[in-house]
Amino acid sequence: MTLQEFLSLPHQFRWGGVAGDDCTTFCGTWLRESVGVDPAEAYRGAYNTAEGAHDILATAGSLVAFAAAALEPLGFVRTDDPQDGDVGIVLAPSGMDGGKEVCAIRFGPLWALLAPSGVIAKKLDHVAAWRTPDGERIG
Repeated sequence: MTLQEFLSLPHQFRWGGVAGDDCTTFCGTWLRESVGVDPAEAYRGAYNTAEGAHDILATAGSLVAFAAAALEPLGFVRTDDPQDGDVGIVLAPSGMDGGKEVCAIRFGPLWALLAPSGVIAKKLDHVAAWRTPDGERIG
């Protein structure tokens, strides 16, 4: 499946990644479909609210630490030059507080993420990004 095909699917926002995805499991679903590895597998169904998700991230220390702990043991490597299909943490606008960190997929010059309203793609700054275990572009 190509990245464009994946992003075109009818994604539904659901906390916990069961019968839909949230912003974090959305990236896990992309990796499952593109490279056959789901770094979100252990967390699917482990929470079903924003508070449950935030509790998991708080335990990890941060979203970047959580993503690194889920991705790097599977062979994903950090990159400063994200390419199409790479996953990362981006700073997304969020009301008056200036922004929040969310998981996203690199898509050309944009980052695609799953919001409650559906998939959106925006030019955003990344905080951290990871490439596939074999280093191949998967977009």
